[in-house]
Parts: sequence; C-alpha cells; structure tokens
Amino acid sequence: MSNFYTDNEHLKFHLSHPLMKKIVELKENNFQDSHKYDYAPFDFEDAMDNYDKVLEIIGEISGEIMATNAESVDHDGPELVDHQVKYAKGTQENLDAIIKSNLFGMSLPREYDGLNFPIVPYVMSAEIVSRADAGFANIWGLQDCAETIHEFASEELKHKYLPRFNAGATAAMDLTEPDAGSDLQAVQLKAHYDEKRGVWLLNGVKRFITNGDADISLVLARTEEGSNDGRGLSLFVYDRSHHAMKVRRIENKLGIKGSPTCELVFKDAPAELVGERKFGLIKYVMSLMNSARLGVGSQSVGIAEAAYHEAVKYAHEREQFGKPIIKFPAVYEMLSNMRAKTDAIRTILYETSRYVDLYKAYDHIASKRKLTPDENKESKFYQKYADIFTPLLKLFSSEYCNQIASDALQIHGGTGYMKDFGIERIFRDARITNIYEGTSQLQVVAAIRGVGNKTYLKRMKEFEEVQVKPELEYLKKILEKLTQHFAQISKKVYDENDEEYIDFHARRLVEIAGYVIIGYLLLFDADRDLKYRKSADIFIRLGRAEITRHISYINNFTPRDISDFKL
Repeated sequence: MSNFYTDNEHLKFHLSHPLMKKIVELKENNFQDSHKYDYAPFDFEDAMDNYDKVLEIIGEISGEIMATNAESVDHDGPELVDHQVKYAKGTQENLDAIIKSNLFGMSLPREYDGLNFPIVPYVMSAEIVSRADAGFANIWGLQDCAETIHEFASEELKHKYLPRFNAGATAAMDLTEPDAGSDLQAVQLKAHYDEKRGVWLLNGVKRFITNGDADISLVLARTEEGSNDGRGLSLFVYDRSHHAMKVRRIENKLGIKGSPTCELVFKDAPAELVGERKFGLIKYVMSLMNSARLGVGSQSVGIAEAAYHEAVKYAHEREQFGKPIIKFPAVYEMLSNMRAKTDAIRTILYETSRYVDLYKAYDHIASKRKLTPDENKESKFYQKYADIFTPLLKLFSSEYCNQIASDALQIHGGTGYMKDFGIERIFRDARITNIYEGTSQLQVVAAIRGVGNKTYLKRMKEFEEVQVKPELEYLKKILEKLTQHFAQISKKVYDENDEEYIDFHARRLVEIAGYVIIGYLLLFDADRDLKYRKSADIFIRLGRAEITRHISYINNFTPRDISDFKL
C-alpha cells in the first residue's frame, strides 16, 4: 500500500522541528480543551501523536485513492449540468473519503467541530494531497476560507458556517472578474443592502473561480457607490443553498483539470457581510491571499515531490547504451539538483508556516487578554517575517516546481511527452503555480519591500549568529560572503535613487535574497540531520552561481540602458 506520509521521511523531519513545542503549547493554551473534548491532547507528546496519526490517514487516502484516481480525473474532468458543477467520478470519491474521515476544517477550533491543528500539519496535509492530485489539492485547500470566517466574521456567522466544514462543506473564494485579475481594486460586482428584506444582495459576474460552485463562498463585492478603489470593497459569505448564483461555464484548462474553474453570475443573491464594510480587500482578502499563497507553496512542493519520484523511478528502469540512464552524469546531476531544489522549497515552506503559526497564536491570545511585553515583541517578530517570507516562498516554490516538473519530463525523453506516463499530467499541473494567487512578478513586487527596508538582510545577519557543526562551517562561510554581496549590490541599486531602475532589477535582488535565506535554512536542516548536507551543499553552490550572474548583470547595467527594453 502507498502512503504518501510514511514514505516521505522529510515530512516527519519538519514536523519534529524544535519550534513545534512552542507552537503546540500556544495553540493548545495549556491543553485546556483536554477537559472538554475526549479527542483533545493532554500534553505536547499527545498532540504530536495526534498530528502524526491524522497525517498518516491523509497519506493513505492520498496514496491509495487520490493518486489512483488522478489520471481518470484529469481525463474526465468536471461537467456543467443545469448551471451546476458535477465533479468527475474520481474527484467525488476523493471528497467522500476525506469527509468520511472528518478531515475538513482540521485547523478550526474544537468548538466548531475542528481539530484545532496548527498551520504546520495542515500545510503538510496539503503537500501530501498535492503530490497525489494537484487539482484536488485546490478543493482541499480552500478550507482556508473557514479560517477567514473564523478570524474576521461575527460570532453568529462563525456558529452558522464553521461547523459545516467538518461535515464536508466545500468552499470557494470569489475574487477575480473579467476586468479584475491581479488588480482586485478593479472589482465591480455590486452589493447593495435591501432595506425591505434586511439583506445584502449581490449582482455581477466572477471569472476564473476555483471550485466556484462550492457550498460556502467568500465573495468580494463593491458596496460603496461611486468608489473605484479597494476602499469601496467588502467581503461577503454566500450560501449555495440560495440558488441565486449560476455557473455560466467551466473553463477548459491546461492542467489541474479536476478542479472546476468557473464563471459565475450572481443575480440578487442574498449574502452576509463579513466583518466591517470597506475592509474586504485591504484587510480580509489580503489575509486570505497570504493563506492561499502558503497553500500554493504546499501545492508546489507536493507537485515537485511527485515529479522527482517519477523521474527517479524512470531513470532506474530505462536503459540506454547498456546501462540505466541514472548512471549517466547528465541525468544524475539533474536528479540531484531536483532533490536539492525540492528540499529547498520545502524548508522555506515550513519555516514560513511556523512563523504564521506563532503570530496567529499570539493574535488569538491577544483577543482574550493583553499580551505581555515579551509576547508582544515575539508576535511582531514572527508576523514581520511571515509577511516577508510568504512572497519569497510563493516565488521560489512555484518557479522551482515548474523547473523540477520540466526536468522530470526531460529525463523521460519522448516517452514523457506521451499520455502513457504520469509526468505529462504533472508537468501540466505545475504550470499554474506561478500564475495564480499572484503571479511571480507580483510576488517580486511584494518581496522587494524586504530588500528596500533591509528586513531580509536583518534576517541573514540573525542567521549568521547561529552556531552549526564544525563540518558545516565551510557552507556557513559561503553564505556569510554571499550576504555581504547582497548588501553591497542592494546598496548600489538603491543608491541610484531611481524607482524604475529599482523595479527593473527587483527580481534579481529578490532572488539573491532568496538564495541566501533558503541556503541558511538548508544549512540548519543539515545541522539537525546530516542527511541534508548534500542538498545544502548543492543548493548553496547553485545559489552562488546564480548570485554571481545577477551581480554581474547589475554591475554592467546603467539606468539609461532600460530604454533598450522599452517597446
């Protein structure tokens, strides 16, 4: 039997990170729930055992059911029947297995029938599901919407909607429109308050909505007449049982075909306001998008892991010139780079997840009592790094996911281009990851702040203070030198005091920062377990080469050279 949790030693390694003790203790609030719920843990070890057992169940469902269904789901896809989505047979089987195991809403508090899991094991579950079927991972991952309701909605809405998630309710976030993709400030779907009925009504069209025919949807809509920016937008919950929204079409996509991407038409659709008016985009959706980007990070790592497994298997089996192709340097170098890159994006995925766990735990405590000065300081520390690591994670994980899937297909040769092998589907599934939930270009826009305000440099300097094993000092010295190069080239670019020039080189600067930071994270993984030394060594070598290339380009470029690129 295939179990996508137990067959992947990297997952337990990250689940057992030293910070997990602090995360669990904050999340469980001295394990007070153990007196109220028989499934609540009574200490740290019990909590970790719970996570391990649940992840093992998800691993089994993923390996035995989802992965088995993935090809048929990709072939059949969802159907549109009477303006409603009908999942592919395999998708419905996947969903039924998850619902039967009571695994939806796993991060919600127990009072809403959740498991009260931290972000780390929840993100880990998303990685496992993504390895099996990246399309179904979208349906699984949209339970993030429950977190947004929990964080910002009224108590009435929480008690009305949150328990439904554990019972199997699906979710969607209805944000984009035909003329509002990356620029969500341009959203025009209208929401007006009907005084007679005492209810908000939605009218308009949404496009490219993942799992658009969901049971519970979060809808971004314009409530303020005459407004034309983000300050005129509010967030609403729409319940599918009203039947006031129709699916006009399901998009025919390149990949993730089991996940229905819909065009929706709302006509006097009753909805309920989440939080306050005018905060829909600037507060609630920004929080939701950060969660979604963490989700795409986990999806990217899962796809990368699947691609790597397919490539290794094929390289062992395929013989050319009298020996398996894995014996050829051209192939084993590719595979080693793929392994290092997968380990790299996994380590920043879980580092970011731990930061999110910690600051959200402090936020929850702050809603009950005033934080102590030390707690407040820690909360701000982790929130700062969660905010600035998230775009870095989304950028590197999605770009590497595409590279790894492409290399895996290349190792298959012409066979990989055929429908006979799973790598063709994995390759297509990977392509969306650096497009949706904010393109790579938009992640650079978000991440460049960390260069300009020196947050990334500050984190690198903090990493420099961490002691590592003597046999790893040579890697630390390389990273220290690369940190100096990053500081110098960043200063050179910003000293030009030219916004267009900074924007032009933003991706190069962000990538340099990413290579150094992820290099440090892999180094610390190797310090905990020397089996990661190989990946750390390979990745830091790759990073050094790319940093040298970026610095050379910037040093041989002046602001007036930008004109050569303008069409």
